[in-house]
Amino acid sequence: MAASLASQLSGPKSAISFSSPPHFSGLRPSSNFKLDNTHSFFQNVDSHLRLSPSHKASRPVVSMAGSGKFFVGGNWKCNGTKDSISKLVSDLNSAKLESDVDVVVAPPFLYIDQVKSSLTDRIEISGQNCWTGKGGAFTGEISVEQLKDVGCKWVILGHSERRHVIGENDEFIGKKAAYALSQNVGVIACIGELLEEREAGKTFDVCFKQLKAFADALPSWDDVVIAYEPVWAIGTGKVASPEQAQEVHAAVRDWLSKNVSAEVASKTRIIYGGSVNGGNSSDLAKKEDIDGFLVGGASLKGPEFATIINSVTSKKVAA
Repeated sequence: MAASLASQLSGPKSAISFSSPPHFSGLRPSSNFKLDNTHSFFQNVDSHLRLSPSHKASRPVVSMAGSGKFFVGGNWKCNGTKDSISKLVSDLNSAKLESDVDVVVAPPFLYIDQVKSSLTDRIEISGQNCWTGKGGAFTGEISVEQLKDVGCKWVILGHSERRHVIGENDEFIGKKAAYALSQNVGVIACIGELLEEREAGKTFDVCFKQLKAFADALPSWDDVVIAYEPVWAIGTGKVASPEQAQEVHAAVRDWLSKNVSAEVASKTRIIYGGSVNGGNSSDLAKKEDIDGFLVGGASLKGPEFATIINSVTSKKVAA
């Protein structure tokens, strides 16, 4: 296991290089993932990942704790049928949810209208992806204008499955985010490292590079939520310990303070994703820089998703 991530921040600021992103090329062949070997990748994660739950951070980053409202998103990915989604919506409609949480779900595109027409207004709707500009001759794509037309207030961009399976690069993702914000659609901006990048001690470098691509493109950080999702923890059952997640969240907030502004660092919500469930959400929520969650598989189970949403009560106790 690589040394603490703190070692990446212990040197002078100039030691962290933010070179200009390459010329925009949109989708690129992915060297990390192929559609036919994704399963073997996660098998490799399961057999090689060794993360100590007692890992202690000794980073020189002062925790700042965000000031934004707790935020929980449910990414349903490519899951569901009309019947199963109807049942999930019914469960969410009957759940008792804490009032001081922003809740968003992202159904598959085909079912957005069904969900919007039947889900309580307490929960907002997100798209899982969008195109870089207005619609047109872009087969298979979804425009921001179309998302707005069916009632979406948010869109998830930069998810690891879009980066590493589909092959979207940082600049392409930044362009999508900028256009979504220009159309008044909020962005859930995902960042996170691969297993080999964490083991090589490059977690901060990877996350900061991805952040910089967003920062270079965005007209404003209003209506942006950052989701830190370590790729090795997505869908694998592995989860960063609360201390590991807090360490990266605090570093992300510190980066925002130094490279954007202290105000943006304080106001921007930084949420955690990666095998979040009803059993671990409470402990994660207690950490001062974890402002909520982006939930995958557990968001397909109404009662468990409600438990994760209500973990905000742990945040209040910790505060």
